[in-house]
Amino acid sequence: MAGAVRWGILGTGKIARAFATALKDVPGAVLAGVASRSQDKAEAFGQQFGALAAYGSYEALLDTEGIDLVYVATPHPQHAGNALMALRAGKGVLVEKPFTMNLREAEQVVTLARSRRLFLMEAMWTRYLPGFEEVKRIIASGEIGEVSQVVADFGFTANFGPEHRVFNPALGGGALLDLGIYPLSIATALLGPVAEIKAQAELGATGVDVQTGFTLKHEGGAMSVCSCSFKSRTPCELTVSGTRGHVRMNTRFHHAKSVTVMLEDGSARTIDTPYIGNGYVHEVIEAQRCFLAGLTESPAMKLEETLALMGVLDEMRRQIGLVYDSDRV
Repeated sequence: MAGAVRWGILGTGKIARAFATALKDVPGAVLAGVASRSQDKAEAFGQQFGALAAYGSYEALLDTEGIDLVYVATPHPQHAGNALMALRAGKGVLVEKPFTMNLREAEQVVTLARSRRLFLMEAMWTRYLPGFEEVKRIIASGEIGEVSQVVADFGFTANFGPEHRVFNPALGGGALLDLGIYPLSIATALLGPVAEIKAQAELGATGVDVQTGFTLKHEGGAMSVCSCSFKSRTPCELTVSGTRGHVRMNTRFHHAKSVTVMLEDGSARTIDTPYIGNGYVHEVIEAQRCFLAGLTESPAMKLEETLALMGVLDEMRRQIGLVYDSDRV
């Protein structure tokens, strides 16, 4: 098929399933293979989502010539190693967030991709949603005036046992890496690079953060105030404020189907921003567009920005006292 992109997926968990579902709604996307550490799991996943092949190891999939792009959907601590393995096999790579566990790992992955001139992108899917694109358009139009503040939250009640990945430090658990990265990423996309960082957190019984709040001062003086929580079901809204008003990505901003503008004269309007399929479709479309155009990174999520975000996360973790095994290497 002309213009087709053959995808391979590493991992068969919840996020891999969401991604495979999205591929069905993307023109030219082919699920060429899925890999698990269990052949049975790979085959079950492949049958459910129509994969052309199933592999009982990640290496087996990466050794296959009929794969163009690989989506890394494994647990957080495996992202760096799996991405490096895929790049060494000559594949383009889309890495689920968090990109890696820390900046040191991220630099290794980016350096290899650049040296081999291979496509690499962080799968921060909210950055490609129509709602976010509309917010950027509204800001650029000057409708809400000069923007100087972003306020965002992301929280839900995580009623899981301590062994669950969100609480398990061996699996990169913690609210910051799992949830806080969303408002952080959008805040920096809208306000620019971070100049100063202040973070506080509550650490849970397993040693990871169960809720974290952080205030960022961006270059140029704008500020963002963000929070994430596994203890509270928060509104999950993101508001960008300027001198003339504000625009809000409505409830569950990471799934925003509308944005609302409120101006100083009291007027308000809501713009519908529906997305395709389950929302992951838009990041797949962008990855395929870049790959087919011969680009090595996405202009909408540049690798330098991914590296900068990992550096911010490292500093926030330093301030709240959250250390993972990956940091001790």
